[in-house]
Order: sequence, then C-alpha cells, then structure tokens
Amino acid sequence: MKKGFTLIELLVVISIIGVLLGLSVFGLQGARQASRDARRKSDLQAIRSGLEIFKADCDKYYIGSSLPATLVGVSGSPYSGSCLTTNTYIEKVPSDPVPDSYSYGYSSDGTIYMLCAYLEDPPVPADTCTVSCGSGVACNYKVTNP
Repeated sequence: MKKGFTLIELLVVISIIGVLLGLSVFGLQGARQASRDARRKSDLQAIRSGLEIFKADCDKYYIGSSLPATLVGVSGSPYSGSCLTTNTYIEKVPSDPVPDSYSYGYSSDGTIYMLCAYLEDPPVPADTCTVSCGSGVACNYKVTNP
C-alpha cells in the first residue's frame, strides 16, 4: 500500500491556501491605511506642540506658508520675547508616511495657523483646508491653534 497524497488532494489544499492569502491581503490594506492615518494625526499633534512652545517664546506662531525642516527660534521683527536662534522647537519636522504622494500643509500669519493633512479614510464631514497636501491633493483633515 502506497502512502502519500493524491494530486487532487494537493490541488485542493493549495487552492484553499491561495484563497485565504488573497483574502488576508485585502483585509490588511484597510489596516495599513488606518495605520498611516493614525501616524498623520500623531505627527500633526507633535508639530502642534512644537508650534505652541515656539509661540510661548516668540509671542507669535511661525510665519509662513510651509514649515522648515527644523523649527528653531527666529530673531528680529515681528518675533520678540525669548525667541533665540539657539532654541530648537522641533528637531525634525515629520513628513507624511507616503512622501511621494502627500505632504503636510501649513499656513500662518503669526496669530493663527492651519496645519493640514490628507487622510486616506477621510473624516465625515471632511475639514476644509486652504493649503495643499501634495500636487493636486486637497487636504481633508485640519488642526488649528487652540
């Protein structure tokens, strides 16, 4: 008597494994998007914290249409207070988890700021942001000064 599996049994097992793998790939895609969105929200909160400390020292938020790679103190008008160029508020400003497609948007006049991101699973209703989150990408999540 021969021991082993027949060709039919092997094909059935391989096809079942293939179906299970296919289903798991689609299931994980949603988890990846949720993970990237959570990182985006966390990054914006970290940037927000740095901006608030910057304002506490410099009496104004960082003025500009984008953030520098490192947020340090700025000397001279219109900033005042203890805004020293030796102060580092954000060592490395975070970038979007998909930097080739998206970026974080920022805009401030010194009194208020708008910090935006593009979420792959947008909130309902989506926030309106007047800054861009990449080439041709409208931001749908916004954080402003408290």
